[in-house]
Amino acid sequence: MNKVVDVGGIKFSNNLSLKYICGTCVIESKTNYIETIKRLKKIMREERSLFVAKASFDKANRTSIESFRGIGFEESMEILKIVKKELKVPLLVDIHLPHQAELVSGIADIIQIPAFLCRQTDILIAAGETGKVVNVKKGQFISPWDVGNIIKKIESTGNKKILLTERGTTFGYSNLVVDMRSFEIMKHYGYPVIFDSTHSVQRPGGLGDKTGGDRNFILPLSKSAVVQGIAGIFFETHINPEKALSDGPNSIKLSNVKNYIKTLNLIDKTVKSKGGNL
Repeated sequence: MNKVVDVGGIKFSNNLSLKYICGTCVIESKTNYIETIKRLKKIMREERSLFVAKASFDKANRTSIESFRGIGFEESMEILKIVKKELKVPLLVDIHLPHQAELVSGIADIIQIPAFLCRQTDILIAAGETGKVVNVKKGQFISPWDVGNIIKKIESTGNKKILLTERGTTFGYSNLVVDMRSFEIMKHYGYPVIFDSTHSVQRPGGLGDKTGGDRNFILPLSKSAVVQGIAGIFFETHINPEKALSDGPNSIKLSNVKNYIKTLNLIDKTVKSKGGNL
């Protein structure tokens, strides 16, 4: 059974049209973030697509102690209020500590659990107890069937508004691979399945003091994922990826997003019009 999860009026389900969760890797500045979301909103409107803006106020798992983590919680929240109230775009916000769930619950439509923390019971329960939609990134170190235990932890709070995100599996050192079987396995639980197309092409720690990435694989992997009949695509974008303060090597250039969306929507429409059988 395909469950439907409502995010600010946007319905995510594996058998409904493809939805998007996107934004910059981290909030770098008010100007950069607001401009990015405005342009994404315009693109989505032109392509008749719905999206949720993703936002990170702190990148707590950067490779190096010298890496940029964010502009701070308070300033980030003020920026997100503009996105929510003036741009009227739903928000996904990731957290790294249990107490942050309550702090962001007033503004976030989706609370995201990072892949590295996906088995941490306390943070899963804290997110679930807010009553908000919880998006769990499947860790690079667990199997797709292990998400069953993650689901049970969140459901123990009475919250059944869950999204499951595939973001690649560890493949040796400093590399990831996407097992396309994961989508079908995770869909078995009924919850909407999302593909994180940009983090899946990371080269963790591949540049020594920061993470590298293979941007040229984003579209091919996205096509393969959408053919599985999934609920959505998560991706990060930047006006100028080469100057991004985090995850530039695996971010989509903002000027390329329109064609990316157009291509995936065409595949999604074809797959779902045929009942998932090509």
